[in-house]
Amino acid sequence: MNLRILHVLDHSAPLHSGYTFRTLSILREQRLLGWDTVHLTTPKQGPDSSMQEEVDGLTFHRTPSYEGVGLLNQMRLTARRMAEVVQATRPNVIHAHSPVLNALPSLWVGRTYRLPVVYEMRASWEDAAVDHGTTVEGSLRYRLSRSLESFALHQAGEVTTICEGLRNDIAQRGIPRERVTVIPNAVDTSSFQFSLKPDLRLRHTMGLDGALVIGFVGSFYHYEGLHLLLEAAQRMILRHPRLRVLLVGGGPQEEALRVQAQSLGLHDRVIFSGRVEHADVHRYYGLMDVLAYPRLPVRLTELVTPLKPLEAMAQGHMFVASDVGGHRELVRHGETGYLFRSGDAFELANALEAALAQRDRWPQVRAQARRFVERERTWAASVARYRAVYQRALQRHPDTASIQI
Repeated sequence: MNLRILHVLDHSAPLHSGYTFRTLSILREQRLLGWDTVHLTTPKQGPDSSMQEEVDGLTFHRTPSYEGVGLLNQMRLTARRMAEVVQATRPNVIHAHSPVLNALPSLWVGRTYRLPVVYEMRASWEDAAVDHGTTVEGSLRYRLSRSLESFALHQAGEVTTICEGLRNDIAQRGIPRERVTVIPNAVDTSSFQFSLKPDLRLRHTMGLDGALVIGFVGSFYHYEGLHLLLEAAQRMILRHPRLRVLLVGGGPQEEALRVQAQSLGLHDRVIFSGRVEHADVHRYYGLMDVLAYPRLPVRLTELVTPLKPLEAMAQGHMFVASDVGGHRELVRHGETGYLFRSGDAFELANALEAALAQRDRWPQVRAQARRFVERERTWAASVARYRAVYQRALQRHPDTASIQI
């Protein structure tokens, strides 16, 4: 029989985020394995009355929402809509993805309809809230958030996560390590070609002819440490008068970064491209001499591995990254990229200078990084790990124990 999985998601395409890119990669590979996938988004997709939407050949069931809906009502709306989707599509397993606001209604619906539930914790809810500035570590809200996360992890039939840092955090909550499977972030190597030639027309359009370009691609959250990149750029100008900083993306810190660039006298050297289509991102990567990932040392970045350095490795781009735990799990210093002491603009500037001074080693580092991705971080290899996860979840549940995949 074809396994049918109901994926319960915080949000999805056409919204752009690392979360949606991971989701689309998982769905694509699961369908290549012959599994049927059903997709439901929560009220976090945004206020809308649509019941479903077609995106990239996939049908996403939506949870109708409205402005200002609270957390409890979010979960009630999600559970109600999920029950409708379960009745209509008859899945074999519910796969709830972070945050815990998705896991709790999934557990309720799973119990009601006698279905196993797999919970994928991509980041802990309490840490994401801290790093997005909506709560304070150690506060009552933080402790309650952590308790709810731990409750969901204990109740789920199987648990998956994206990296060893989070797996260790889950184990510290009393979850047996054998119930936790790492499905690491990865890349589609066919989508990220190695050593593509730069788009000269785009370079000219953006005023980068003859420039030394330090770049960043991603969301502009505070924990990304982009203010340190601007400080480092100011330190480097005397040695590199043609230096430009290219920031591709957008987010909550964009206005603050524009103000900082102005105050540092970098208003004509920092280029904000805005958000670009994922299919076009490689064109912007090709404009950059070196990428910078200056993430700050906070719990989220210490525990969670990001996608962007993997994309850089797949394409053979040089980069420097702060030595937070999520980067150390991905990057081998001097072999696949360069690490520097986190939280320090001076160290970031030194790391960029050191990387630029070793251009003769770049072909070797690029080749090693690409081999690492091809060997250990493809989506086909990552998603194949779900087979054992789903089989265990089905076997542990009395109503699905006979299902084989």
